[in-house]
Order: sequence, then C-alpha cells, then structure tokens
Amino acid sequence: MTTTVKSAYWKGVRDGAPFFLVVSPFALLFGVVATEAGLNVWEALGFSVAVIAGAAQFTALQLLQDDAPAVIALVSALAVNLRMAMYSATLTPYLGEAPLWKRAFVAYFLVDQSFAMSVGTFERNRDWSIPVRLAYFFGVVTPVCPFWYVFTLVGALIGDAIPPAFALDFAMPITFIAMVAPMLRSVPHLVACFVAVVAALVLVSLPLNLGLLIAGLLGMMAGAATEKLMERRRPVVVEPACQEAAE
Repeated sequence: MTTTVKSAYWKGVRDGAPFFLVVSPFALLFGVVATEAGLNVWEALGFSVAVIAGAAQFTALQLLQDDAPAVIALVSALAVNLRMAMYSATLTPYLGEAPLWKRAFVAYFLVDQSFAMSVGTFERNRDWSIPVRLAYFFGVVTPVCPFWYVFTLVGALIGDAIPPAFALDFAMPITFIAMVAPMLRSVPHLVACFVAVVAALVLVSLPLNLGLLIAGLLGMMAGAATEKLMERRRPVVVEPACQEAAE
C-alpha cells in the first residue's frame, strides 16, 4: 500500500505520542528549575524556544547556578548537543534533497525523539519519497515540541508550588532509556553504551560535567573500534563466478 503524505504525518503523530508522557514533566521541571535559578517566566520560555534541547538547557542552567563562567556553561551545552551533528549526518541521506527552508525547520526540530523515531522508520521504508518522509518527521514533532514550550511555561508560572515528593526529575532518564534501548541492536552499539556508562560512573567526580563529555567520547571511540575489528574479522564471501575464474 502506497503511503501518502497525510497518512505518514498521522503515523508520525501516533509514533511520537508516547513521548508526551515524559516530555511534559521534563519541561515542567525545567520551568520550575529555571524560575528557581532566577529567570522570569518569559526568560524561561525563551530559553526553551531558542534552545529546544532539554539536556543542554539543564546543563547550562546547573552550571550557571554553580557560578561557573558563562563560557564554560556555553561550551558544555554545545558539547552536550554535539550529538545533533551526528543526528543530522544520519538523516541527510533521507532528507538532504528537501528544499532549504524545509531543512531549516527540520534542523530546528531535530531533537532526540524526532531523530530516534524517524531514522528507524526511514530505514524500514526506503521507498518513501521526500515529502512523505518530511510529513512523518513533522508528525513525530507535533506531540513533542509544542508541549515542550507549553509545559515550560506552566512550570515557570507555578514555580516552586510543586511538592518535592512529585520527583519530576524521573522524566529525563526515562526519556533517554526509551530512545536508546531500542537502538542497541549490534555489538558495537552495546560496547559503546557499556564503555560510556562505566566511564561516566568512574569520572563522575570531575568538575563542570567534564566526566560526562569524556565518557561520551570514550563510548564513541570504543564503538567505532569494535566495528572496525568486526569488519576485519568478517569472512570474505567469494562469488561463484569469481571463484570459477580464479580456478
């Protein structure tokens, strides 16, 4: 059955809908933390609209609260968001031929959730056209990004009225677990994950979140090295025609 732009969009909405359950409390928590850190309501909302990257926002905000230099906060936030460059490179074969203005919107709305759902779906549906892929991507975005803004605003408005017992900070780890776990489909992926987790635990005492950045780099290096090692050990398959010619 041929997938239309409309059906692809609504498929994206359905696939992205579960993320609402974790994005909304995560954004709510950011709004609360932002106001506690001294931002007003509109500054907190502007932060989410301009950056739209929860991990980077929390990183920068935490460092600023700890009186870290602004340059360190900016560099750390950018380092946390370096994964977006990898996301972009991965999606380029699928969306690279779209018009520039559409790619600009894709770049802005390229978040963990939209990438995780889109790349898997595009791999399974390689016959989709560019408009269909774009429709699916923005379908996934629909139940995610607008609510990031809305609940940031709600969190900033209610401030510290939320009881600490609600423990809204559960949203961030659950979000990343939900996105990363289905993507651990090969040995290099598993090695990268294991090395990064162990390194992050060992280096947790380093200042300015440097341990997390180093752990990420070590994980990527371990995954790449494992993949190269497996390629070298993979047996070469000789085609029958080539084998006959060799004989």
